[in-house]
Formats: sequence, C-alpha cells, structure tokens
Amino acid sequence: MQYFSKKKLVLPEGYFVNSSQIPISKEVNKLLVSCGCEAFPIKPLSEAIKKSNFFFTIESKLKNKLFAFVRVTSDKGLNANLWNLSAAPGNNQQLYYSILLQVTLEKINREMPGCSISVQAPESSFKSLQESGFILDPNGIRVMGYKL
Repeated sequence: MQYFSKKKLVLPEGYFVNSSQIPISKEVNKLLVSCGCEAFPIKPLSEAIKKSNFFFTIESKLKNKLFAFVRVTSDKGLNANLWNLSAAPGNNQQLYYSILLQVTLEKINREMPGCSISVQAPESSFKSLQESGFILDPNGIRVMGYKL
C-alpha cells in the first residue's frame, strides 16, 4: 500500500529535518534511552547508521541538539525496516514522531514502492504510528530483535 500524507506537518521554528549529516552515535543513544529504549555500543551503532539505506534526524539550529531519529534498511524489493525510531520526550514528541514517519514513508513510497514495512519503535511512538496508517497487532506487539 502506498503512503499519501493527509496533511503537511510543520516543525517549530528553528528545527529542521536532516538526512545528510550522520548523527553522533552517543547522541542517538541518549535519545534512545530517553524514550525507554536500549543504548547500543557506539562503534556498532555508528556502523549500522552508515550502512543504512537512509536516515532522518530532527535537530535544532539554536540548541545544536538531536530531537528525533530513525534509520531505514531495505532489500529494495520486498522489505523496508524502520529502526531506532525515537523522539525526545516533551510537548512536541508526537509531532517529531509524525514528521519522521511522514518523510520516511514518502521516501520509501518514492524509492522502494511495494515494500512491506516493519518498525522497531518504543511505546511512546504508537499513537503516531497508528495515525500514519500502521496497524498495531491486536494481540500485543510482536518483537523482532537484532543485537548490534
């Protein structure tokens, strides 16, 4: 199923989506932990980000800080996987998740049409995932794990 955004979401002034500068793994780990996720060893996390098909971050020009992150891997045929979806807790957390999901799904739709999408994400993202069209398992979330 192709993804078509219902509305264009807008970040607060001074924030931007980045997909060109690889984030510092230590900062990604801080973000993951703030969402209740596990931290990863720095070197394997850095390699995983570099080897991903693409990634997106949300950052602040003023605070020089990472506020959200997701990386995507794919075989570019059947499957696309969203990993480490995370957004800083606070008033804008759901907005950050929604914007990351919107730009990610739009890119998958353009570059990898027809791929099934799986997501590794914390519970704090479930509302945004549902609003983006993902169906959560009615019998509970099934877990797929991969140790870095």
